[in-house]
Amino acid sequence: MKNIKSIFLLPIFVCFFGAAQASAVKIDRFRDTSLKPLDTARYDSLMRKLANGHKRWPVKTKAYPLPGAILPFNRIVAYYGNMYSKNMGVLGQYPPKIMLAKLKAEVKNWEKADTATPVIPALHYICVTAQADAGRNGLHNLRMPFKHIDSVLHMAASINAIVFLDLQVGFSTVQKEVPLLEKYLSMPNVHLGIDPEFSMKEGSIPGKRIGTFDAEDINYVTGYLAGLVKKNNLPPKIFIVHRFTKKMVTNYQNVKLRPEVQFVMDMDGWGGPDLKKGTYHYFIEGEPVQFTGFKLFYKNDIQKPPHRLLTMKEVLQLKPAPIYIQYQ
Repeated sequence: MKNIKSIFLLPIFVCFFGAAQASAVKIDRFRDTSLKPLDTARYDSLMRKLANGHKRWPVKTKAYPLPGAILPFNRIVAYYGNMYSKNMGVLGQYPPKIMLAKLKAEVKNWEKADTATPVIPALHYICVTAQADAGRNGLHNLRMPFKHIDSVLHMAASINAIVFLDLQVGFSTVQKEVPLLEKYLSMPNVHLGIDPEFSMKEGSIPGKRIGTFDAEDINYVTGYLAGLVKKNNLPPKIFIVHRFTKKMVTNYQNVKLRPEVQFVMDMDGWGGPDLKKGTYHYFIEGEPVQFTGFKLFYKNDIQKPPHRLLTMKEVLQLKPAPIYIQYQ
């Protein structure tokens, strides 16, 4: 299928952001030490509701999440990007105060669109960006300094949002990159995303071809996250995998679901409403794993007729309905 996502590679020079560090941010609000047992009947009911009558959804599994699970009891609405590039997403396009105000407005809009589902705001931060230049490490990626991640956590805390750290590994691997974030992923308010588009297993320069992850890579990540959840007595982690072509995720049927991790396959392509619906139908709906997400591009989705974003009502009518919404 045609690539419907535009490529924006962050320049190799990144300026430092002098915001307060996350070490000063209290995160106890995200850790409930008196969690009640999971209401499995309600969980099943909400999963059936999300399916919107689709025969293959919800996916049948015995892997109920641990207590404290965010999904499907809440919908997540996230702003995506990097603070130092206006081209990589809305998160970095505006000054923090304006960006956060816009996110809060979108959260209210989604609360009105689906009054039965509470909405949690999120900042989805690309903390490892793919690079056309090999760089000093030769891996065609650039790791953001921890002080940048601390700044994002500080902003998220100001609106009681959760945080996703997103990886564009380039020539590296999830096995190498994910453990470098252990101190953040051990926090109850921090979750993870990976982008197969920029996993260049065949050796192409990022942006020249679309990359790939296999179920084996995904299972490594879920296993790693599950270990952190057990070690630190955390609620389940949410794990986002972006996708808009078939080859971006291979052997999806072998993805292992775990009580400690809630898995979301996120439709990551841009284009007009019909093209986005088609991509969702073939690569998200047609290869079910657990939960689904949907990305809306403020700029790229309106480039061609009918020059509009999908409405919230249209997104909620998808089968299954996405529980994770991302804006770029």
